[in-house]
Amino acid sequence: MLSYRTTGYNGYGVQYSPFFDNKLAVATAANYGLVGNGRLFVLSIEPDGTIKQQNIWDTQDGLFDVAWSEIHENQVAVSSGDGSIKIFDIMVPQFPIQNYKEHTKEVFSVNWNLVDKGNFISSSWDGTIKLWSPQRQASILTLHGNTSSASVNPHMSETNPPKTHNQMGRSSAVDTTNCIYNATFSPHSPSTILSCNGSSHLQVWDTRAPSPLQMDFIAHGGLEVLSCDWNKYQSSVVASASSDKSVRIWDLRMLPTITSQAQSPITAYRTRTATPLAQLVGHQFAIRKVTWSPHSADELLSASYDMTCKVWKNLNSPNIQSSSFSTMACFGTMHLHREFVIGCDYSLWGEPGWAASTGWDEQVYVWDSKRLSH
Repeated sequence: MLSYRTTGYNGYGVQYSPFFDNKLAVATAANYGLVGNGRLFVLSIEPDGTIKQQNIWDTQDGLFDVAWSEIHENQVAVSSGDGSIKIFDIMVPQFPIQNYKEHTKEVFSVNWNLVDKGNFISSSWDGTIKLWSPQRQASILTLHGNTSSASVNPHMSETNPPKTHNQMGRSSAVDTTNCIYNATFSPHSPSTILSCNGSSHLQVWDTRAPSPLQMDFIAHGGLEVLSCDWNKYQSSVVASASSDKSVRIWDLRMLPTITSQAQSPITAYRTRTATPLAQLVGHQFAIRKVTWSPHSADELLSASYDMTCKVWKNLNSPNIQSSSFSTMACFGTMHLHREFVIGCDYSLWGEPGWAASTGWDEQVYVWDSKRLSH
């Protein structure tokens, strides 16, 4: 177990470098992201087992997510509370090499394309997903995830535990219905995107299609969906995490697609009643992050406001998929954090199972998921 303290800054996002086995990027914010500056850390895991700071950059607003470039080993993108996305270069110590400012509210996620590798996306509280190229100053495409006509639980915010994600940004009193908390490229397609939002919708997009929205369904019964991710080995399987304290696994082949922009009432009803392959329960509070293992098709990692990370395994098992509320898929729990755990990531390198996590306790932990216990 390795650790590093981001003193004065609360962790939001962490990601391993796709080029170096010993580099981590960590996005943080002062004062829990409510007000104040942000700081990007690039950390180095040393051969002696220590974690050292390699680079830091300070920003005028809190940073909520981080994504390494897939085409340049020294560059990393971050999303900010002031609506901007910045790209930093390890070889440029003081200022970002790119600064994009089109979003009108907090940007909660940024994700690099794993297939095309020449572009990345961001998602925001303003209800949009934007496609960017490092070579251009303006976005390439904007997707509007407006779901105001959807059926939404009017009391959804009342179901959240104290100090939930609604208090992580300055717009905490604003309706989060259209906030797109997370958007991520498919690792199997250069143009397919999965997104989730505050009105409980999971949406699948094709950026090359005349009508990009391909699929839209309510995933967690009206409660906010805070994170989503693609299975790295099964192109139709995705996971979602919600304020209902569960992770749900979906096979997109079993869900209705959108055949026209004007859905019939029957199609809309079928979309609202989608059934997951499995529902994983065990966290005590809302789940802020979910990510599939890069080494296994039936393992994923979750991070929660209950101050823990959980590793879930054997997700292809018929026993787990046939259970309405599966707790037996939980392989182990990481208990070291002393505040909300907001970000987590699997290492791409070395022996499978190593992971990193960060949270509001100003800690970054690097740990072996194979050695966890309950």
